[in-house]
Amino acid sequence: MFTCPAAEMVDGSKVLYFEQAFWRTPQKPFRQRFYMVKPCSKEMKCDVELSSYAIRDAEEYKNFCDRPKDQRPLPEEVVEDVAEHLTTIYLKRCQRGKRCLYEGSTPPGGFPNSWNGASYCTSELAVVKKDEIHTWDRGYDENGNQVWGVKSGPYEFKPAPASSSSDMLSPLNVTPMQFLEKRVQGSFALQE
Repeated sequence: MFTCPAAEMVDGSKVLYFEQAFWRTPQKPFRQRFYMVKPCSKEMKCDVELSSYAIRDAEEYKNFCDRPKDQRPLPEEVVEDVAEHLTTIYLKRCQRGKRCLYEGSTPPGGFPNSWNGASYCTSELAVVKKDEIHTWDRGYDENGNQVWGVKSGPYEFKPAPASSSSDMLSPLNVTPMQFLEKRVQGSFALQE
């Protein structure tokens, strides 16, 4: 899993580029998204709002984080390429003593999704203290039967060697405002 800053919206929201690939074929991502990260509004009972969006021309962004900045689409182009809203996860700081920094999920009922016979999908996310991110995405049909996604538990993303990328953004081990502002070196690889 690779994530790096891509742009900033007029309202101050940060746009991150995200891609997932198997560790043996990092140059061939199987999922690419833009994530928009911003503090939750005061009315919400959360700390961070993380929304995912499709990318208008995903091929143009392949291996975005590994490229020198002068070979990436410009921030203005990134903003124009933010396409369909897919999901939003509302994250809260974990209670003291828990094994995580932030955790959250999509709202009850999830979001519409038609992939592989689904009618809706749900996502759960935990930013774990030991430099891990756990994600659990599942799709359900109109009868509530799971039709895609892992049934037994979340995928666990663990740090890859620092040499595999030099420009990564991670929300790990930082305070909430740093979560939106600070770049952290490192990357994540999907454990098969």
